[in-house]
Amino acid sequence: MFIALIAGMVTFILTLIGIPAFIRFYHKARITGQQMHEDVKQHQAKAGTPTMGGTVFLIASVLASFVIALAAGQLSNSLIMILFILVLYGIVGFLDDFLKVFRKINEGLNPKQKLFLQLVGGVVFYFYYNQHGAGDQLNVFTFPVQLGFLYVFFVLFWLVGFSNAVNLTDGIDGLASISVVISLLAYAIIAFEQKRFDILIIIISMMGGLLGFFVFNHKPAKVFMGDVGSLALGGMLAAISIALHQEWTLLLIGIVYVFETTSVMLQVAYFKYTGGKRIFRMTPVHHHFELGGISGHGKEWSEWKVDFFFWSIGLLGSLLALAILYL
Repeated sequence: MFIALIAGMVTFILTLIGIPAFIRFYHKARITGQQMHEDVKQHQAKAGTPTMGGTVFLIASVLASFVIALAAGQLSNSLIMILFILVLYGIVGFLDDFLKVFRKINEGLNPKQKLFLQLVGGVVFYFYYNQHGAGDQLNVFTFPVQLGFLYVFFVLFWLVGFSNAVNLTDGIDGLASISVVISLLAYAIIAFEQKRFDILIIIISMMGGLLGFFVFNHKPAKVFMGDVGSLALGGMLAAISIALHQEWTLLLIGIVYVFETTSVMLQVAYFKYTGGKRIFRMTPVHHHFELGGISGHGKEWSEWKVDFFFWSIGLLGSLLALAILYL
């Protein structure tokens, strides 16, 4: 536990130092920053804000976790595969951001390219995971289900699905960073209870990085994490849930990301079915709340209000998952 706390502190300090340097580089190079949704008025002032800040906490967390785990004799196969997903999905996000920011390709990687790279990472993850005796058993609400070769399809769905779900959640200042901290805190408790101190190292390390990043990412944000951060974080959460053999818990611990993704799917389906009608004012659903929430009076919610609302949902979901496990 002490080693994990050291990893968290190291990543926190490295991120606190690295983000201001990253922001200065961004402005000095006169790089065009994040583009904003025109439909949300309170976002217009953020146009040009530096993005890709996730590169800093991602590199800091991976390096700190690897070095400290190696020194402490905790560099396990589980930790290696989680670090692999962090790095690979981070690279996918970096390429997407790079094309948008530096090459001025608004779409970045197209959906097929992004999906292909994510699936390749998922396949490598599965075979490495399976080769080291993890098995093909899925934990469904504490009940074991043997899936055999079908488990690979679950792994791919879980990794790709939650990677993109956290990416959808990263839409307003601080929302994704603290939502993931809450999720990681729940998994830290599970890892501690299982005495999986190897996994605890990367969990606490990333929490430190995200808390350091939040210093500059809360409203008004001085930097955004970009796809390089959000895609990697979503893949990491899915990988952790698999490594701890508590896959089902991510449905509750990650309820915010499930909520966000479901809102987009429902909006698209309803729009096509009704010929143009909408369920929500705008999706992902955090924008719906920004534009008036559930009141129906059309009064915009502040970003802080949306943040606390969604953080509360994430905390309640995490507590419910822990209660089911340990009460």
